[in-house]
Amino acid sequence: MAMDRHDKEKEMASVLLSALYADVISPAQIRDGFFMLIESADDLAVDILDAVDILALFLARAVVDDILPPAFLARAKKALPESSKGVQVIQTAEKSYLSAPHHAELVEKRWGGSTHITVEEVKRKIADLLREYVDSGDTIEACRCIRELGVSFFHHEVVKRALVLAMEIRSAEPLILKLLKEAADEGLVSSSQILKGFSRLAEGLDDLALDIPSAKSLFESLVPKAISEGWLDASFLKPSGEDGDIQVEDERLRRYKEEAVTIIHEYFLSDDIPELIRSLEDLVAPEYNPIFLKRLITLAMDRKNREKEMASVLLSALHIEIFSTEDIVNGFVMLLESAEDTALDILDASNELALFLARAVIDDVLAPLNLEEIGSRLPPKSSGSETVRMARSLIAARHAGERLLRCWGGGTGWAVEDAKDKIMKLLEEYESGGVVSEACQCIRDLGMPFFNHEVVKKALVMAMEKKNDRMLDLLQECFSEGLITINQMTKGFTRIKDGLDDLALDIPNAKEKFGFYVEHAQRKGWLLPSFDSSATDA
Repeated sequence: MAMDRHDKEKEMASVLLSALYADVISPAQIRDGFFMLIESADDLAVDILDAVDILALFLARAVVDDILPPAFLARAKKALPESSKGVQVIQTAEKSYLSAPHHAELVEKRWGGSTHITVEEVKRKIADLLREYVDSGDTIEACRCIRELGVSFFHHEVVKRALVLAMEIRSAEPLILKLLKEAADEGLVSSSQILKGFSRLAEGLDDLALDIPSAKSLFESLVPKAISEGWLDASFLKPSGEDGDIQVEDERLRRYKEEAVTIIHEYFLSDDIPELIRSLEDLVAPEYNPIFLKRLITLAMDRKNREKEMASVLLSALHIEIFSTEDIVNGFVMLLESAEDTALDILDASNELALFLARAVIDDVLAPLNLEEIGSRLPPKSSGSETVRMARSLIAARHAGERLLRCWGGGTGWAVEDAKDKIMKLLEEYESGGVVSEACQCIRDLGMPFFNHEVVKKALVMAMEKKNDRMLDLLQECFSEGLITINQMTKGFTRIKDGLDDLALDIPNAKEKFGFYVEHAQRKGWLLPSFDSSATDA
């Protein structure tokens, strides 16, 4: 209907789709709806001039507004006949709109942006009008300003912010309650928007309590007042009964998933692993680590090779810093259990999952035995079991290590093999008379703090081979500067311990030397006293 009207209606249709996305219309339904439109492009072109261009713009706008993934275009193109107008629509969207410089701004302003306003702008306007209302007390003027915003689907934000303001400025509470009652009585703010505003505030009470210590008790006093005045539905207070704890837990999990997706999207943009690790630690939910892994790989599979490579590199870093092997195993089991569902949305999902699994083994994130454990937890003839078998075949192939390290082209700008070469060179230079400060700077320049365990491992092997304990001075300096953490030291020493039998074939006294290095490291505080140097340690 919007295609056959003016630009104003086209813009309104795009804004409406963004507002309905996720809350009312699921992402899968958005994709199906757009595919039905593209499929019927030939019929639409009979009735609507420029149907191809208009549809292409709707498609590009959906991508810019983050309600359609860019990968949708390629998948939809494969499913359409080459001669169809649907293919023309996709090509126009890609070439004329999405590949243009500053394409996001161009697409958003194409229909004049008459109703388009960013979420941040709306939030700022809401905050301003509420502050002005608290100063003036003019309810009629405040209602007029809310109406002028023209975003009735976002009025829950008005409710939420008004309630927070009532908590921050205690003297303003009567005024705020008066405004919300007036807005509800006028039908300006619907009952569903009021419920949503209260629900959003209830979800964020723990965070709010950091700024307003009495937030929970204040909220609990506001709810009955709103219900008694008749503008908040009493269903808000419905008893949770025996399922109360489960509901709270489900809510916590839902919030975690939302946060995780945001963190992963930011990582794909910034490629900043230390920042991601800080963000994950801030969530304080290590029990959900497997869910994070599942989200990470699912999102990466729906993107380009660059993001897939970044996901694999991130897994290595997480395994060293904060994820246990059990977390990784559980995450892959969850992924493989839902492999059939994933395959509905992502072409070639099974092959890509097999690559992620095999790459995890090559990167020492998983041991080959872990693959057996994962396989044993899946139904025998399921898609997940088949994926595990494929991963084993990939690992068993000739030159598997090199192939799998390059399987996505090393798209983050570095490859494990390149990093190993650089570490070897800087250690050789230091061993042959180099300066400690220069060696530390070279390690810093690598820009891979999550891979410093390789420095530890190679430095210890070199110290054994060359019978030169000068390497210990370098490790001491790296530890003192905070360049190499205890986690990285432990990982490096553990990798040596795991390979001691092989090392002893070339260096007969490797076990004695290693025992000496462990004692030295524990004395200096690089390793915890609980670290066991025995090669037979379970």
